Amino acid sequence: MTLQEACNFFESLKTETTNKSEIRVYEKFLHILSELKTREFTKDEIHSLEMELDRLNLNSNPENRKKYVKKALSKFEKYLKDALSLTPVGYYTNLGTGLGSSFGILFGIVFLSSLERSLGIALGLSIGMLIGLIIGRTMDSQAKSESRVL
Repeated sequence: MTLQEACNFFESLKTETTNKSEIRVYEKFLHILSELKTREFTKDEIHSLEMELDRLNLNSNPENRKKYVKKALSKFEKYLKDALSLTPVGYYTNLGTGLGSSFGILFGIVFLSSLERSLGIALGLSIGMLIGLIIGRTMDSQAKSESRVL
């Protein structure tokens, strides 16, 4: 399946449904595909993209289409991240915030336990999230400057 065929397929799916959450998933896929069409790729990379779209088997007719397309979207994003180093907008910010909050809670429990327990956890969580946010935003801006953001 070529990029244009995939765009046409998702446009037709978008017009068939009235479910807003389903439309959002299709629009996200359409956004990624349109961004990919504007980029310059080698023939091997284009062939690899088309093979991945074929591998997702989007033309199948599953019972729960939204769930199926959502899983296909996450697989496709993972493929783009691994094979072409392309990331969605805010990828590193989300990752940094999540990791920062996890390590912040741990930091609050271990090192700030001399304070009241809930105060230590709250401070650790907020400090960890702030540090993760800063690191994530920095990595996102670096990816954007290298044109690796979709």
